[in-house]
Amino acid sequence: MRVLLTGATGMIGVPLVRALRERGHQLTALTRDVERAKAKLEGVTCVAAELETPGPWCDEVGTVDAIIHLAGEAAGDKRWDAQQKQRIRDSRTESTRVIVEAIGKLPPERRPKTLLSASGVDFYPYAIPGLGDEEDVTEADPPGEQFLARVCRDWEQQARTAEPLGLRVACMRIGLVLGAGLAMRRLTNPFKWFVGGRIGSGQQWVSWIDVRDVVRLFVTALEDERYRGPINAVTESVRQRDFAKLVGKAVHRPSFMPEPAFGVKLVAGELAEVILNGRRVVPAKLRAFEFSFEHGDLAASLRDAVE
Repeated sequence: MRVLLTGATGMIGVPLVRALRERGHQLTALTRDVERAKAKLEGVTCVAAELETPGPWCDEVGTVDAIIHLAGEAAGDKRWDAQQKQRIRDSRTESTRVIVEAIGKLPPERRPKTLLSASGVDFYPYAIPGLGDEEDVTEADPPGEQFLARVCRDWEQQARTAEPLGLRVACMRIGLVLGAGLAMRRLTNPFKWFVGGRIGSGQQWVSWIDVRDVVRLFVTALEDERYRGPINAVTESVRQRDFAKLVGKAVHRPSFMPEPAFGVKLVAGELAEVILNGRRVVPAKLRAFEFSFEHGDLAASLRDAVE
């Protein structure tokens, strides 16, 4: 297929590009920094694009069979203020709106057939850690009202406006992605300095997935028309205290230094709600599709990510 990608230079995008090329797909990447993208993405056509604003790049949507939309401002890189929250929202919802509007301007015979959009498990309401939070959360559950839940809800709504245009749309509600890179270094650095441990109560759920399984999921969803609507892109959910112990083992450090909730709130501000809360998300649709997680061992995934 001819595939158009956004977010192709990110943690998921780079290995996904490699996997798609290995399967013979022709790839075009929309990117703010063409030179950087060319250096990271071999054999990919790179097109300059400011995704939140219509421009000449919109012509690319009429040249492909499918679009994989991964772009979005990282939600956890900076303390949230009004400006940062707006960037997080716009980078997801506005970019998706512009892409779908560009598709809508095409005659039906020139439109892509598939849109695969990233989303997040933050779509769902938080459960109170340790208090009646054992219930599985599936794709049938309603959205929450916290900031990132509203962002994910609006993001998916924009993506699904492509359905009346004749596209198959799937929204991947991705959990914590484990793989080598900056995010993993931030996760493991406290342990390397012997100050790692549970965060808050440690009772909150962490819904995770190995980056290699995320890549396999997108490749599968691109080629399998059963994949549509919301899909929980997680392997399993574990308590944060147990997750922390395995992170410590992966870097050969103890996990004994708890980080109190008030300290997280002081440092992270509103972002602390994401860190201190969670929900037990399960991959109900992927189980029904008999999707095979090849990297379903949390300890092994953490070891691979830090090596």
